[in-house]
Amino acid sequence: MGVYLNSKAVYNAYREIYSGPYFVDKSLMLDEIIPRIGTGEKYICITRPRRFGKSVMANMIASFLSMGCTADEIFDQLKIADKECCRKNLNQHNVISIPFNEVPADCTGYRQYITRIEKRLKRDLIRAFPDADIDRDDAVWDILTDLYENGDSMQFVFILDEWDFVFHRDFMTDQDKKSYIEFLNNLLKDKPYVSLAYMTGILPIAKYSSGSELNMFAEYTMASEEMYSDYFGFTESEVDDLYSRFLGNQSDPQVTREGLRIWYDGYHTRSGERVYNPRSVVLSLTNNNLGNYWTSAGPYDEIYYYINHNVAEVRDDLAQMISGIPVPAKVSEYAATSMNLTTKDEIFSAMIVYGFLSYEDGCVSIPNKELMDKFQDMLLKESSLGYVNRLAKESGRMLKATLDGDTETMVKILEYTHNTENPLLSYSNESDLTTIVNLVYLQARDTYRIEREDKAGVGYVDFIFYPEMNKQADGIILELKAGHTAEEALQQIKDRKYALKFEGHLGEKAKYTGRILGVGIAYDKNTKVHECKIEVLREAIR
Repeated sequence: MGVYLNSKAVYNAYREIYSGPYFVDKSLMLDEIIPRIGTGEKYICITRPRRFGKSVMANMIASFLSMGCTADEIFDQLKIADKECCRKNLNQHNVISIPFNEVPADCTGYRQYITRIEKRLKRDLIRAFPDADIDRDDAVWDILTDLYENGDSMQFVFILDEWDFVFHRDFMTDQDKKSYIEFLNNLLKDKPYVSLAYMTGILPIAKYSSGSELNMFAEYTMASEEMYSDYFGFTESEVDDLYSRFLGNQSDPQVTREGLRIWYDGYHTRSGERVYNPRSVVLSLTNNNLGNYWTSAGPYDEIYYYINHNVAEVRDDLAQMISGIPVPAKVSEYAATSMNLTTKDEIFSAMIVYGFLSYEDGCVSIPNKELMDKFQDMLLKESSLGYVNRLAKESGRMLKATLDGDTETMVKILEYTHNTENPLLSYSNESDLTTIVNLVYLQARDTYRIEREDKAGVGYVDFIFYPEMNKQADGIILELKAGHTAEEALQQIKDRKYALKFEGHLGEKAKYTGRILGVGIAYDKNTKVHECKIEVLREAIR
């Protein structure tokens, strides 16, 4: 066993995941991977955003195939145990597993980075094959070729995790990137000792490979390829199962199933199946808390970086997405590999690749509350976003005015919104008004779950604010009218009995015990005047 060759570390890492209370069995991917060993389809590259289980799957494949461990105690319990391929391949292969996200101490250059990998792999090969007369000065691919030629056609499975990590490092020059691609080409392409090459990353290969260097890989992305998509991220049924386990583990569960959907859903496979962020779901259930578990790692992982490239292009579209309105976009995954993002489509393409946005039916949108919080934070900090930034900052004052019944302040904020420079939309219908209302109540999302077009009473209400953080806080029902009065909006709330949404089922106690406020907001297109009216529909339950 070595550091890279038949490493036991990857098995230990997978065993830890397997032993956890919220493990999800994705082992059937092996039944799709194994038949490609030793065929012309042996080169596989999986690209996904961070935190979608790429490393877990890489460790699973290495643990199953590597002869450096005995993994039947795990895989005999998993779905793959029923497949014919299992016994024939379980721990029967020499596996070279390289995590490319590891760097030398005080690494300042590409040569230092790649030399460490080469030295460690050579050392593993020399130790594993002491009788092979290996020359340390030979290139790694020459050593592997000699082992194949002189060792009964010896072959290796390569598991290369986070292949593109080094492209994000400050020390990498354009020449370094070319050298790195050449390294991978020399190591893998057309080599008889390669029985399988399974590679993961965030960015697609094609843009980096100027010609044919790595064209042997078939790439499988979230946006463009359905194959393998079920194995990255959690499906609805998998989250249902995890939540059942959670209820059995927790004496005082603070996380709801609906909360998991709101916070971590919003992605999808190419076939349309909903996908949850796996890392965030597991952390939420482990911590018994709905929270933001998004992690940042370098300039490529910062929302601000992309937005600041072209504020004028993305500002209005960003405001609409934050308002819950999908925005049409032409997406090219390759655009994400460039630091010179000049159009909004390039910016949105990059944000999809990194998981900040989701893409469906030709439109981009913010997938869930976890990411919405990141966008909200950006709006409140980025003065370069102009009037959108100013509207977001008014949102705290708007919520307070609503709870205080201060309709005069509410009208002033709405007037400011409408009259500000570079108005967002034509503001001539309820759809436009909806977008603005979303912005001026942006900070309410910190304490409320806000639902649009929610089924309530005998119809669908424009907005309901559920006080999830404090069930004793006031609930808000908000109806919008363009070309009508605020009184008419408020009357609709009462006539259609929207307030019933806050009551429990028959015989049950009310889930929310604070006041219920009915809020009517109207805009007269002729007089250009806003109007607000608030009424307490139910007093607090004591």
